[in-house]
Amino acid sequence: MKVVVASKNPVKLEAVRAGFEQMFGQELIDVLGVAVHSGVAKQPMSDMETRMGAMNRAEEARRLAADADYWVGVEGGVEEDELGLMAFAWVVVRSVHGVGYGKTGTFFLPPQVANLVRQGKELGEADDVVFGRVNSKQENGAIGLLTRDVINRASLYQPAVVMALIPFCNPQLYLGLNLSNVSAYMV
Repeated sequence: MKVVVASKNPVKLEAVRAGFEQMFGQELIDVLGVAVHSGVAKQPMSDMETRMGAMNRAEEARRLAADADYWVGVEGGVEEDELGLMAFAWVVVRSVHGVGYGKTGTFFLPPQVANLVRQGKELGEADDVVFGRVNSKQENGAIGLLTRDVINRASLYQPAVVMALIPFCNPQLYLGLNLSNVSAYMV
């Protein structure tokens, strides 16, 4: 099985590999990363923009590697609500048979990090400033830094990959799943 992830970030590649292995077991899974643009802001600032970034990434991966079995877009984002700035990610999995969506858990950013993001920094950059790190987004990410690695970025994304694979593992329950009717399956 060839799975193309719309990123070269090792955290995203590992999360996708682990999620596919959970759902498809011992099947040989070849996970490859391709660098693509999300088509949204460098730091998506809403749930909708984040989901759109994941969708765009999966589609761009499909365009670049048409011979794959699955194309996966993973996009992290933030959204403001009355409690503060929360962080999360969307995962979109596409195949010639359809599309699936999954979303990670959501957590609130500490005020110092949130303020830097509101000022225009990408979350990973803000984390690096506050925690004195370099390129933390390719390691444990904000969630790992905040939980002392009880949950890291890869383990946060992995369940969302599994959730995005639900329609592919239960096609009899998702009749009509096709790329021309994507909105019917949006969470």
